[in-house]
Amino acid sequence: MHADTRTVRTYFSKIGLSEEVADIYLALRLHGPQSISELSRYSGVERTRIYRLMSELKSSSLIEVEVKYKRNVFHAAPLTNVQTLIAKKEQDLRDLQEQMVQLDELLSSDRLASPATTIQSYQGPEGLKQMHWNQTRAHTEALSILYENIQGRTNLAFFERWVQRCNERGLAFRSLVGDNFIASQKKWYGRHDNERLERWQGRYLPDAVFPITYSTIIYDDVVAYYNWKDGEIFGMEIRNQQIADTQRAVFEMLWRQALPERDYAGVELRGASS
Repeated sequence: MHADTRTVRTYFSKIGLSEEVADIYLALRLHGPQSISELSRYSGVERTRIYRLMSELKSSSLIEVEVKYKRNVFHAAPLTNVQTLIAKKEQDLRDLQEQMVQLDELLSSDRLASPATTIQSYQGPEGLKQMHWNQTRAHTEALSILYENIQGRTNLAFFERWVQRCNERGLAFRSLVGDNFIASQKKWYGRHDNERLERWQGRYLPDAVFPITYSTIIYDDVVAYYNWKDGEIFGMEIRNQQIADTQRAVFEMLWRQALPERDYAGVELRGASS
C-alpha cells in the first residue's frame, strides 16, 4: 500500500469514515471527476460496493455526487470540508460528557441497594482525578485537611474542569491547611492564574496543633484519603455514614483551633484544591 494511501485512510478513520471512502476520495483528487465505472477502476472499490456506500459518501461532505445524463458523476470536495465533520465530533463528545455526568448521578443515586460500608482504592494520577471528580457529586459541604494542592499532581486542564463543575453546582468547601500546602500554592500560582473555587474557606493549622501528613476529604457519607509516597499516588474512599460523621466532628474540633485566613501573616491562599 502506498504511504499516501495509508495516511489518508488513517485520518479518515479518525473522523469516522471507512477506508473505502478514503480510497474513493484519493482517486477523485488524483484523477478528477469520474463515473462509477471509472471510480471503481481507479479506487479499487467494486461498483456494487460504491452504490452501497452512497449514503456515507454524500454525508461525508468530502465527496459530491452529480446526476448527469442519467448517470452519477463523482467530484472531490475541498478537504477543508472536513472541519464540518470535526465540529460534529466535538459536539458529540460534549454531548457524551454531559450525558455521562447525568448517567453517573443516576446510577449513584440509589443507595438503598448498597451495603452499609464500601471501600474503594485508587492508584496514580488518574485515580486521584477520579476521586476528585466523585467529589463533584457531593450534596453536602466538603470538609478537607490538605497536605498539598492537587493541580500539581493532576494538570491544569483537569483542575479547571473540576473547578468549573464544582462552581456550576454551587459546592461549598472548608479546608484546613499547613505549611506544605501553602508552599505548594505559592509555587503553583507563581506560574499560573486559573479559575478558583467560588465558595471556599480556609484556615491555617500549625504543626504544633496537628501535623498534616496526608490529605483527607469528607462529604456526604464519604471519607477519602490520598497521599504520595516515593513518587506513587494512592488513595482510598470509605463510604459509611457513621465514619463520615465522626470525621466531621474531628474536623470541626480542629477548625476551632485553626487560625483564620486573615492571620496567615500575609500568605494568600488562592484556588484551593478541595
